[in-house]
Order: sequence, then C-alpha cells, then structure tokens
Amino acid sequence: MGNEQGVKTITVKELARKVINHEELFIIDARNTDDFDDWKIEGRNIEIINTPYFELLEGADPIVEKLPKEKEIYVICAKGGSSQFVAEQIIEAGFSDVYSVEGGMKAWSEHLEPVKIGGLKGGGAIYQFVRIGKGCLSYLIQSNGNAAIIDTNRMLGPYEDMIKEQNLKLTHVLDTHLHADHISGGPKIAENHGATYYLPPKDAGEVMFQYTEVNDGDVYQVGTTNIRALYSPGHTIGSTSYVIDDQYLLTGDILFIDSIGRPDLAGKAEDWVGDLRQTLYKRYKELTDELLVLPAHYMSISEMNDDGSISEKLGILYQQNHGLNITDENEFRKTVTENLPPQPNSYQEIRETNMGKISPEEERQREMEIGPNRCAVR
Repeated sequence: MGNEQGVKTITVKELARKVINHEELFIIDARNTDDFDDWKIEGRNIEIINTPYFELLEGADPIVEKLPKEKEIYVICAKGGSSQFVAEQIIEAGFSDVYSVEGGMKAWSEHLEPVKIGGLKGGGAIYQFVRIGKGCLSYLIQSNGNAAIIDTNRMLGPYEDMIKEQNLKLTHVLDTHLHADHISGGPKIAENHGATYYLPPKDAGEVMFQYTEVNDGDVYQVGTTNIRALYSPGHTIGSTSYVIDDQYLLTGDILFIDSIGRPDLAGKAEDWVGDLRQTLYKRYKELTDELLVLPAHYMSISEMNDDGSISEKLGILYQQNHGLNITDENEFRKTVTENLPPQPNSYQEIRETNMGKISPEEERQREMEIGPNRCAVR
C-alpha cells in the first residue's frame, strides 16, 4: 500500500488477497451507475455502494451518512483517477482510513492470483490462476521440471514469474476451445518458450497461425504427468476437456461449479444444445466421481472455496448442480436456450483475435475484455 497527497493507495493484488481471504471490506464505486450495474467487485463480506464521482464534485456530503466511522474505506473507479479525487473528498469530510485503488476496474480486470490446487501422482503440482475481476480460470501444471499451461490469459507476467521462480521448461500450451470472452495468451507464451500450442481442430477452421491439433484420446506427457484429451463439445463444437493424472478434470466452459456452459457464442445454440447434453449426461457420466472439476470460469464469488480456489468433485456436482439434473431432454433444451445472459462484450472481435484474423493494440484488447464473465447458462 502507498500514500499519495494524503490519500493512501492499495494495489489490486493487495485488494484481491483481502477478497480471497473473505475480509470485511467497505467499497465505494465511483463509476457511472450503468457500468456499476453491469460489473463490480464482489466478495462474501463486501459492502459496496455506487456513487458516481460527479455527484461528489462539491464534497462528500451526499454519502457521509453511509460511510462507516471505524472501517477502512476503499474507493474504486474505471482507471484510478476519479477514485483519488473522491478519496480526497472523503478525507476532507473527516475520515482518515481511505484508500484509492490503483488502476481502478481496468487493473482489477487484469489481475491474476495463483492458488495451489494440489499435488500430482508422480510428483509436481497444479496451480489455478484466478482472474478475480473477470471470473477466468487458467492452469499451470508443473512436473519434474517441465510445465504445461491450459487456457492462458493474455497477461503473461504471472505465468512467466512462476516458470522463472520454479525453473521450469514450458513444453505444452493448450486451450480447451476457441475463447469468446477473453483473448488467449496461449500462442504468444508458446512462441516465447518454444513450446507447442494445441487447439481443438473443430474450433480452428478459420485460425490463421500454426497450431497442433488436439484430438479425443490424445495423451501428452509433461514430466511424469499425463494429460488426456476428452472431446466434450457443447459450448463450442471443438470443446475439449483435459484429464490430469486421473485426478483432475479441466472442463473448459462446458461445466462450472454452479452452472453449465452456454452453447451460443458462435450463434449455434439450437445446433449445439444436443452436444452439450451428450457431454454432460453421457461422456462425463462415464468418468469417476472422484475427479476434481476445475473449470475455465466461475460465475460468482459464492463458488469460491475458503482457500480462494474454484473446484469441486464431479460426483458432488452431479448431486448439486441443477444443470446436471434436468431429466427431460426438452426441458434441458428450453433451459439452455432461454436462460442465456447477454453476449460477452466484443465477443465477435475477441473470437477473431483468437483466430489471428485481427491484431488489436493492447489498449483496445483491454477495452474488449472489460466487463463480467458471461459464459454460463443462468
């Protein structure tokens, strides 16, 4: 944490640790109400109020009654400028423990927090990178000095840090499908390390760069760890899950902890809903209940475990996840096609970026990804 012009500052990493540790937090979001309603910081013990900064130009009087006397107050805005101003207004109103969040929601959207999920049979470990502001989850597997990354985000720094800290050789970079809600960093990090980039061919028909096909039943050896590809269409026509050492099931955007994947991000909901049902009700049913499900997204903070990870055993999900318990096929079809949230922001542009058809500037990439995760059926 820092201190500037009387206003203390906090980084998104420090704030993320507080959210993951389920600390009590009081936050003022100074963005426009439409932006706040679309997407905000969430947590088990968070109290958050929205007051656009232009309502506080004359001082903090409009919100003074709502502010806690004994608690720290955190102010966030879009990029970190307005929150500094609002924090100053609150300090002038007599409050002392006031923090401006550095970089605002823009920085919040890009923060990755690594969480160790567990060990692997032959030694090594699997880590989940929680993108807390976006709900994206990616994975690094390290085994015997080698590493694989699955569903890489475009912010490569946190993966690079772990590779360097643990002195790993990155050999395999895999995507579960062609993503539509965030830009994949897979091709780039594979290129950086001379690793092989893998993508399901049925999702790669329009891809403009070199990749290696992932096919059902393929097994990849990373150190002493086995990664087995399981074709699991439904979110996309190429969606592929990965079974790690018969311990973990990486489901991509097919199965989440509290919901199931949406089949419409390529405009094919009616066509793909049958594939989705087949995957969830037959292919996954043939797997052991003891597999720990590790999805590519989560919908809400309520899915987060006490250690900050997002995971649950497959057998438990078959008991508790509503999307896995719709016996009537027509009702399933109706549920999946009629309960879809809005499309992710810029999803078509993101798909084209992930195909290599367009190469937006970094600032544009940030803008494309801003907003909540919308990969699930509600």
